[in-house]
Amino acid sequence: MDSAIMKTRRNKALMHLVLIIMSFIMLVPFAWMILTALKTNQEAISVNPFYIFPAHGWQWSNFATVWKSYNFIILYKNTLLMIFFRVVAACLTATMAGYAFGRLKFPGKNILFSMVLIQMMVPSQIFIIPQYVMVSKMGMLNTTFGLVFPGLVTAFGTYLLKTGYQGLPKDLEEAAAIDGCNVGQRFLKIMMPLTRSSMVSLGIFTAVFAFKDLMWPMIVCTNASTTTLSAGLAKMQGQYGSDYPAMMASATLAVLPMVVIYVIFQKQFVEGIATSGGKL
Repeated sequence: MDSAIMKTRRNKALMHLVLIIMSFIMLVPFAWMILTALKTNQEAISVNPFYIFPAHGWQWSNFATVWKSYNFIILYKNTLLMIFFRVVAACLTATMAGYAFGRLKFPGKNILFSMVLIQMMVPSQIFIIPQYVMVSKMGMLNTTFGLVFPGLVTAFGTYLLKTGYQGLPKDLEEAAAIDGCNVGQRFLKIMMPLTRSSMVSLGIFTAVFAFKDLMWPMIVCTNASTTTLSAGLAKMQGQYGSDYPAMMASATLAVLPMVVIYVIFQKQFVEGIATSGGKL
C-alpha cells in the first residue's frame, strides 16, 4: 500500500516537474522580448560578450521612443473595438445558425451545412479579394466596420454551436413546446442559455484570431489612425530596421491588451478551452 502511494506521488512529482519545465520554455521568448526591449542596440546584437540582462542600465527610453512614433492609444482602441464587435457578431450569428442546423428541420439543411463546412476546408486568403471588393463598394475602407467585416459570420463558430445544441436533451424542447413556447421562445429562453460554455469558447477563439489577424488590417486600413496593433507592429518593423530594442518594445506594448484580457477573464479562458476540447 505504501509503495503504491509512493509511486503515485513520484508520478505526480514527475508530471509537475515536466509541466514546470515546459512552462518555463514557453515563457522564455516573452522574457527575452522584454529584456531585449530594455537593452541598448549594441547589447542586443552583441555575441561576445553575450548579454542576458542589460549591462548599461535599463533603457526605458525605448518604450517612450516607440510610443511617440506611433499613437498606441489609437492602436489599442482600434484593436479592442475590432475584437469586441467580432466577438459579438460571431456569437450572435453562430448561435442562431448553430441552433437552426442542430435542432430544426428544413429543406436543404444538409446542403447548406455542407457549404458551411467547405468554408472551413479552404484557406481564408481565398476570400480576401471578394471581401475587399465588397468593403470597397460599400465605402467602408479605413473604418472599424471594414476591420470587423470578415468576422460577421464564422463557419467554425456555426459548427461549434451546432455541436453544442446537438448535445442537449430533446426533452427540454419537447417540454417547452408542451408549455406553449414557440421556436423563438425555445431558442431564447431554453436552449441558448444552455450553450453558454460553447459561446464562451467561440468568443475566446474569435478574440485571439482577431488579435492575431495581420493581412486583413494591412489591406483594408492603410491609414495609421485606423489600423490595428498587428498591422502597426509590422510597419514598425520596417521603420526601425535593425533597432531590435525598439522592435521588442513595440512588441511588448502590442501584447499588453491580450495579457490584461487574459488576467481579467482567466477563469473563462480555462473553462472555455477545456469545454471545447480545443487549443490555441
